[in-house]
Amino acid sequence: MFSYESLPPPKTILSAAASLTASALLFKSITADLVPSGIHEYFSSSFKRLSSQFTIIVQESDGLTPNHLFEASNIYLGSKLSPSTTRIKVSKPEKDDEFTVTVDRNQPIFDVFQNFQCKWVLKSEKVGIRGDKNGNVPFEIRFFELSFHKKYKDLVLKKYLRYVIKRAKEIKDEIKTVKLHTVDYNGPDYWGSVVLNHPATFETMAMEQDKKVELMEDLDLFVTRKDYYRRVGKAWKRGYLFYGPPGTGKSSLVAAMANYLKFDVYDLDLREVQCNSDLRRLLIGTKNRSIIVIEDIDCNVGLQSRESADPNGDEDKITLSGLLNFIDGLWSSCGDERIVVFTTNHKERLDAALLRPGRMDVHLEMSYCTYGGFKTLASTYLQVEEEEKLEVFCTIKEMLEKVKVTPAEIAGELMKGVKVDIVLSNLILWLQKKEADAEHITAN
Repeated sequence: MFSYESLPPPKTILSAAASLTASALLFKSITADLVPSGIHEYFSSSFKRLSSQFTIIVQESDGLTPNHLFEASNIYLGSKLSPSTTRIKVSKPEKDDEFTVTVDRNQPIFDVFQNFQCKWVLKSEKVGIRGDKNGNVPFEIRFFELSFHKKYKDLVLKKYLRYVIKRAKEIKDEIKTVKLHTVDYNGPDYWGSVVLNHPATFETMAMEQDKKVELMEDLDLFVTRKDYYRRVGKAWKRGYLFYGPPGTGKSSLVAAMANYLKFDVYDLDLREVQCNSDLRRLLIGTKNRSIIVIEDIDCNVGLQSRESADPNGDEDKITLSGLLNFIDGLWSSCGDERIVVFTTNHKERLDAALLRPGRMDVHLEMSYCTYGGFKTLASTYLQVEEEEKLEVFCTIKEMLEKVKVTPAEIAGELMKGVKVDIVLSNLILWLQKKEADAEHITAN
């Protein structure tokens, strides 16, 4: 039991305290004399710096759920490598054209945001053992340590980390390789893919300029309206119908859209789909930020209208109702930022249920070649402008007002030679022949 009687006399306590104080002062004096001032200041400042640091841990996953911030940080820091970085990680998927650069473990990466500096370090820890077909293997988790002065904590949480995610998305879009997916029942999600190397752009499309601008503005608006679609209670998707004669550039326009948005293309040939349940699985297998294309919807598959469908018919076949559910039913909500494009040569053959807004929001006619379209083709194929061959261009303009020809036909004629004058002269002769043939058919 504690007792005041067990304490030393006050005089003894004061004597011991004085001795300790004297020893501390002596040690401080010796340190000041023997340790150089530079080293003394270094350790003093280092201690203060460490005590003012704040660290955020960004783990690779939260249990079974991948951490989007970790992935974004990895992409972002790959663009922040400095000459002092001694190790990096480089990967290249077989079907991609670009290399992916990310940081390696224990490599400090410094970044500056709004005049403050922070340090990132990728680390890992072994957390146990798990088995696979090759036996037991160590299991580890990766994480980033983000360190900075603690006075910037709110700025980091409210602005900097959001900036990292935004910038990572921009970097990912810049290096993304657009892919073309086709139905493949042997694939894990019923899709197989190849790199889409189609060179079509809006600049090379033989369309009237106002139509191009209108379509591009509609696409730009769509990709920025995530919050709007959620607010109004609609799936974040948009439907387009491209209709017109064969050879007017409907498929090329899809490629131009994909290259413009950096969206993958899923070519859905309904003739290869066995039933409605497969149609739903194919939809689930598509990724966000993609374009689902159903070409020649009027003849791709024998879809029955809902009114004429036999309720006792074969349910293993694709039905119009199944297709409508694919477009805007509950299954269509399993994903974001999707575009569905239908093409047809005969709009009048389509069921009215397919044409309403929410399924085909934008109807774009791809017509025969106009003079504006020809000027684009001439610039692309022959690198010649209107003012350079004004008289010849005027003649061609008059001919195009009389003869119905597709952009594909004009492009075919422009590819038949390299000398501009000869190619344009032959094009005029070809148009004159087309006009004569049309008049002959009309006369008979």
